[in-house]
Amino acid sequence: MNKVAHYLQEHLVGEVMTSNDARKYFSTDTSIFNVTPSIIVYPRNENDVRKTARFTWQLAERGRVIPITARGSGTDQAGAAIGEGILLIFPAHMNRVLELDGKSGIITVEAGTNYGKLQQALITHNRFLPPFPISLEYSTIGGAIANNASGVKSVKYGSTRDFVRNLRVVLANGEIIETKRLSKRELNKKLGLATFEGEIYRSLDTLLEENQALIKKQTSKVSKNSAGYFLSDVRRKDGSFDLTPLIVGSQGTLGIVTEATLETEPSTPNVTLIAAQFDDIKLAQQIVLELRKFPEMPSAIEMVDDNLLNFVQEQNPNQLKGVLDPPFPKILMLIEFDNVNERIQKKLAKKAIKLLSHYQVAYHEEHDASKCDDLWKIRHSSALVISYSDTNARALPIIEDGIVPVEAIQDFLPAVYAIFKQHNLPIAVWGHLGDGNLHMQPFLDIGQVGDRQKMFKLIDDYYNLVVSLGGSTTAQNGDGRLRGLYLKHVVGEEMYGLFQKVKLIFDPYSTLNPGVKINVKFDDLKPIIRNQYSIDHLYDHMPHS
Repeated sequence: MNKVAHYLQEHLVGEVMTSNDARKYFSTDTSIFNVTPSIIVYPRNENDVRKTARFTWQLAERGRVIPITARGSGTDQAGAAIGEGILLIFPAHMNRVLELDGKSGIITVEAGTNYGKLQQALITHNRFLPPFPISLEYSTIGGAIANNASGVKSVKYGSTRDFVRNLRVVLANGEIIETKRLSKRELNKKLGLATFEGEIYRSLDTLLEENQALIKKQTSKVSKNSAGYFLSDVRRKDGSFDLTPLIVGSQGTLGIVTEATLETEPSTPNVTLIAAQFDDIKLAQQIVLELRKFPEMPSAIEMVDDNLLNFVQEQNPNQLKGVLDPPFPKILMLIEFDNVNERIQKKLAKKAIKLLSHYQVAYHEEHDASKCDDLWKIRHSSALVISYSDTNARALPIIEDGIVPVEAIQDFLPAVYAIFKQHNLPIAVWGHLGDGNLHMQPFLDIGQVGDRQKMFKLIDDYYNLVVSLGGSTTAQNGDGRLRGLYLKHVVGEEMYGLFQKVKLIFDPYSTLNPGVKINVKFDDLKPIIRNQYSIDHLYDHMPHS
């Protein structure tokens, strides 16, 4: 154990490890990258996180930079949960539900809390946290906050940022702050602090004031966006100020979240699920646009394409037996209504059926919970693509989170098919059609030079397409390392420069997850690409996307 590790173990309550097997285990997340950390720390409490950050700050002041990366369950698909310095592993100890108000549904949890277990606890109180990612059973709340995660319900309810009320955050120098919406009076007190927190508030307030016009332009054309830093809601017209929307989605590059207070929604086990079949992409888009105009939107508008269904039929024909039989439609759309008020739910479902009937779309409606689960198996069949392994070629998460305006779906999907055809690759598409956020993972052998070259050409072609259609490279999974490379292309030179200044305000010595989101260089990524891709650390669960 090196001197730094010895020092940390002496001063921390949690465990510190430097064994080769532990460092190797944590050298990968679910991305295509491999970065071996120097030290593994299992913080037992917030004070451990504070002491670790304070120690690395003091070293950085003397010219020795040791990065810190916060990690949940390692499900990040763009390389934000790996780092070469100290890895803070939150799920081991900092995994408690601290408080739940049964009436308001407001809940406070530690960052390492398992999302699925939290959801189970909420459901016993007839509540739920709607922006859950599809990986909720094997991911953490801290990871969801880091990425501004969203999922199948986000078309109606929004992303994680919409549900985070306040946070406890350890800053780069070890100070602990609590973020919340501050009044003008409260903000003035913060601006007067002779601390690093006060310095951050003063510098950020000035930055926002000087760049109001530029920040207004940050408004996205898409319904979900996790690219860059979310500046537009920090300071509102009423003078109130909140760091929370900025920290959410920042992937540990501005501070380390230790605790979160979240709002929740009422839940009901009774839903209406409609499976609709389309052979015309333009018509599918038209239906989505019409559904989005409803007084209350459906709680889910999901899709799988015929390529995915045919792949499942070929590899595991019994998986969809009795649920959906070939020949398959070009697009199968799942439309769900989950209104707690059953009268409203029935009314909206009836309106959706009337809409489908008007366009002569074949559909199937279900209310029975077990039969609804059977229909959802169609959407979850994407897991077969992600876990499929026959040769050394594996499904790679390199272009799996692009989003375009819903109005552009009819252009986006055919163009994606054309890109895959151009590169002579099979394709299967699934995802959140109601948001224009579609997933696909190409089968490539990352160990072959030819496939690596094809991979980067494919990434370029895909992200250029997304940006050309007014979209974003990341809707719900964050920039990480891979998409951080394209952030400037998404937001433009001026906004990117503003993001760099924000990073510098919070992290002047670049100790907080460097190489993620901001200042990512292609030459830094090439040496850390894995020689062989796998998701073996997720096989306790069936990985989903």
